[in-house]
Amino acid sequence: MLKSALEFGPILGFFAAYLMLKDRVFDIGGTEYKGFILVTAGFVPVLLASMAALWKLTGHLSRMQVVTAVLVVVFGGLTVWLNDDRFFKMKPTLIYLLFGGALAIGLMRGESWLQSVMEGLMPLKQEGWMILTRRIMWFFFGLAVLNEVIWRTMSTDTWVYFKTFGLTAGIFVFFMTQAGLFKTYAIEDDAAE
Repeated sequence: MLKSALEFGPILGFFAAYLMLKDRVFDIGGTEYKGFILVTAGFVPVLLASMAALWKLTGHLSRMQVVTAVLVVVFGGLTVWLNDDRFFKMKPTLIYLLFGGALAIGLMRGESWLQSVMEGLMPLKQEGWMILTRRIMWFFFGLAVLNEVIWRTMSTDTWVYFKTFGLTAGIFVFFMTQAGLFKTYAIEDDAAE
């Protein structure tokens, strides 16, 4: 439960802070900053503190968590430094393109890099891993396109709701739709245990 709080807490904190500060403008050192920019400035250290606590608690951070943290620092920093929210809105697109691209490279090599990251969580036959990897790769590319469409054509409010709830729900629904694959390609000995 604590692990889940550390993983989702910063995102929910970002959302709550955004709702409180979204319509406000702050003058700091003679420069005006929208509430979104200040919320982003607060999100970066909160996320890093949460990841440090998660690492201390579990002794491990996944590659995806590390890559996400690096991109949050870079794009969150650019957002605050340049006082431009577009950088932070582009971050999910780049994360999904990187993850989808990495999976694509593994598939071109005949490997499921997803399996090496998640093997302990889901005992699947090799064929199942390859199918799941292909599906997740396309899912990530689809999320990248969807994020671009939403942040470029809709309001910041809509993007924040999409980022906080839409993406989370989308990922949940995606994995729920994979139940047949998990059943078909489960390794029987591990599944029985």
